[in-house]
Amino acid sequence: MVRTAIQLYSLRSIDEPLPAVLDLVGETSFDGVEFAHRVRDADTEAVLDALDRNDLAPAAAHVGLDALEDHYGETTALYDRLGCDALVVPWLDPEHFESEAAVADAAGRLAAVASDLADDGFDLRYHNHDQEFVPLGDGTAMDELLASVDDLGFEIDLGWARAAGADPTALVERYAGRISHAHFADADAETMACVELGDGDLDLEACVDAVRAADVEWYVYEHDEPGDPRSSLRHGAETLDSFR
Repeated sequence: MVRTAIQLYSLRSIDEPLPAVLDLVGETSFDGVEFAHRVRDADTEAVLDALDRNDLAPAAAHVGLDALEDHYGETTALYDRLGCDALVVPWLDPEHFESEAAVADAAGRLAAVASDLADDGFDLRYHNHDQEFVPLGDGTAMDELLASVDDLGFEIDLGWARAAGADPTALVERYAGRISHAHFADADAETMACVELGDGDLDLEACVDAVRAADVEWYVYEHDEPGDPRSSLRHGAETLDSFR
C-alpha cells in the first residue's frame, strides 16, 4: 500500500516547535513524516505525542554519516524510541564522487555503518542530489556506490536525478529492489533551482508510473526552498494524494 510523507526539512523555516509543525502536517492527508535535523533538539516524548494525535508514522529519518559514525549509540537510541528504523544519509559532498578511489572510501564508510545498523534492527539508505551522477567507470558515481555496498538502500530523489541529467524512471526500474522510499521533488534543470512539484523538468506522470511498477512504499514530498512552506505543505499533500 502506498503511503505519503513529507521531508520535514521542507518546513524548517516555520518558527514553531517540532510538535506544532507535526500538528500542521496532521491537517493534511500525509500519512507520515521523514525527520530531519530538528528532531535532535526536540523533546522526544512531545514528538511521540504529536505523531500519535495526528496519526502520523515515522517514514524515515535523514541522519548525517558523521552522526552515525561519531554518535552511533545516541543516534540509534533516539530513532529507536521514535519507532523509526529507516535511516537515510542525505548528503555527501561532491568530493566523495570525483574518482573511483573517493567512491570506494565513501562506500567503505557506508558499508560499515550499514552493517552495524542491520545488527541493531535498522536499515540504511542513501539519498542523492546531483553530484552523484558524474560519469565514472561504465556508468556514474551513483552506480559505483550502489554496486559497492550491497545492503545499502537507495532513496532516490527524482527531481535531483532529473536535474543532474539522469533518467529517474530508468533508475527506478534498475534499482527497484533497493528503493522503498522515493523523494518527489522538482527543479529547473537549467538553473538548478528547486521549484514546486510539477513546475520543473520532472516528468511527474512517468515517475509515478515507475514507482508504482517498482512497488515503492513511501512517496516522500520535498521542497528544499519553498517560498511559503505552509502552502507548499498543502500542495505536496494534494499532489501526492492524487497519485494513490
